[in-house]
Amino acid sequence: MAAETHVFQTKVSKLLKLLANSLYSNKEVFLRELVSNASDAIDKLRFAAIAKPELLGSDPVFSIRISADKEAGTLTVSDNGIGMTLEEANEHLGTIAQSGTEDFLEHLSADEAKNAQQIGQFGVGFYSSFIVADRVTVVSRAATAGENEAVRWESDGSGTFTSELTTRASRGTDVILHLRDEDKNFLDPWTLRETITKYSDHISTPVYLLEEKPAEEGKTPEKDWVQVNDAKALWTLPPKEVTDDQYKEFYKHLTHDWEDPLCWAHNRVEGDLEYTSLLYCPSVAPYDLYNRDLQKGLKLFVERVFIMDRADAFLPNYLRFIKGLVDTNDLPLNVSRELLQESRVAAKLKKALTRRALDMFAKLADDKEKYGVFWTQFGRVLKEGIVEDPDNKKAILGLLRFATTKAGASDITVSLADYVSRMPEGQKNIYYVIANTPEAAEGSPYLEGLKKKGVEVLLLWERIDEWMMGALTEFDGHKFIPATAADLELEGVKAKSDDAEKPSETSKEEDDKAVARFKAALGEKVADVRVSDRLVDSAACVVGQHDQMLTEQMRRMLEAAGQTVPEEKYTLEVNLESPLVKKALAENDPARFSEWADVILDQALLSEQGSLKDPAGFVKRLNALLLS
Repeated sequence: MAAETHVFQTKVSKLLKLLANSLYSNKEVFLRELVSNASDAIDKLRFAAIAKPELLGSDPVFSIRISADKEAGTLTVSDNGIGMTLEEANEHLGTIAQSGTEDFLEHLSADEAKNAQQIGQFGVGFYSSFIVADRVTVVSRAATAGENEAVRWESDGSGTFTSELTTRASRGTDVILHLRDEDKNFLDPWTLRETITKYSDHISTPVYLLEEKPAEEGKTPEKDWVQVNDAKALWTLPPKEVTDDQYKEFYKHLTHDWEDPLCWAHNRVEGDLEYTSLLYCPSVAPYDLYNRDLQKGLKLFVERVFIMDRADAFLPNYLRFIKGLVDTNDLPLNVSRELLQESRVAAKLKKALTRRALDMFAKLADDKEKYGVFWTQFGRVLKEGIVEDPDNKKAILGLLRFATTKAGASDITVSLADYVSRMPEGQKNIYYVIANTPEAAEGSPYLEGLKKKGVEVLLLWERIDEWMMGALTEFDGHKFIPATAADLELEGVKAKSDDAEKPSETSKEEDDKAVARFKAALGEKVADVRVSDRLVDSAACVVGQHDQMLTEQMRRMLEAAGQTVPEEKYTLEVNLESPLVKKALAENDPARFSEWADVILDQALLSEQGSLKDPAGFVKRLNALLLS
């Protein structure tokens, strides 16, 4: 069969262009990626051989072999894993088979350092070969294929590749790198040994390096395969015997991430349920974190045999960013994804691993700086757990962080325990406000009365906040109350001593008369009108019962989902001490007062909703009043 030329998938071409521009400052990581891929291929065959032992044939001992040819300028990484057919080589080496990659590449910024950090987050280990090679040849034979059914794949990374059938004596894959002149230091045995030991010592498969043996004078040096890694599965070691650097390198091997993990938890449990788990939290959120349909999960091992990648039965969806593995003796070797969903053992493991992950975050919270990084990257996802995981709601509540009126919208570091500890005398509830932006939350008129009394308010503006707060009732005996609630309970809270409440300048009779005028002018546009005790500077606000009223954020979410949202009438609260309200009440012409009442209502609705149904009408009325 003659070699056929193929064009790379568009997103691969973009990726190779980035690689060609030397995005990586640490070139040696290409070897880590190739060894990790070889290890994965061996793991896949080890699992397949459980059902079909004949796949191992006469080669049951797994190994990864690395050899350098200084004369040819090539470096070869070989494995005796599952191998590839011609079709699989064209598919796997000509495309990046992962959802969302093209979208990710389209959004890459011009910041090359940032690209270098992120590019490894969507599994492109093989393509890192082009960091050091100007041509890459792959010879592979699938475990199910015959000797003459191997495949030869080759590319110089310029946009095309060739593939053809060839022969290979045994199953497995050879990745042959034709190194650039400036990168031929990777042909040096000491460089290779140091790199393998640094990055791949923890891989459970033996990694052999072809080295020259000391030769007697006058004789040609002989070469021999020397094992250079420890070849012990890291998670099987006692945690006290594993260094931080080893944990970090194993994480990079496991995930193909280029960044160090933010934290990890390594546990071995014996008893009713026997398992070992190694959980990692990345330091940077993956670009596809909010693609809930993308399969995520832990690597599953049974009795140290790799069974499944991305097993999603062991962690809830809101912890989908957690990486790592679980190794147990309590599941059968032939377990499938379908069986996992129904397995009582899997359910117990999920419960235990979820607690492990939440405990890991609780310990991380002791380091304020690191926890700040965690919250910035994964806080929004963790909030999903309030609704999705009621059994662990208390633990999740302790992990939440908020911006507040005291800390400011730019400082999202306040825990609920912090909030409660600094409540003023007489405060019983936890108050919050939800808006569309941080600025709108911080400047909300609903906060004026609370600020006057020295009450701290949680500031919320993310889309998930509405959903989350709907599932929260209390924390440590304190109810959650929106600042927009009509029945705001502040009677027991004492005003700050340096800002004591001033007596009203109007009598109750005058107040009732003013309220009656607004009611008459607005009619059916409002449910009611009353004097506000929450406003200080603003003229008016609209409120409703907090357990019944839909906020504008929720209304928009329902409308975007195609739901019919009923019309809602608000109660208008007016601040009779406001100069604007006083000016309106001084108007004796009923028609002119009606215009003022409409403008004041529209302003209140604009503050609450961020938009108006008839903005042109509002502008027209406002202009008429300003020009009169």
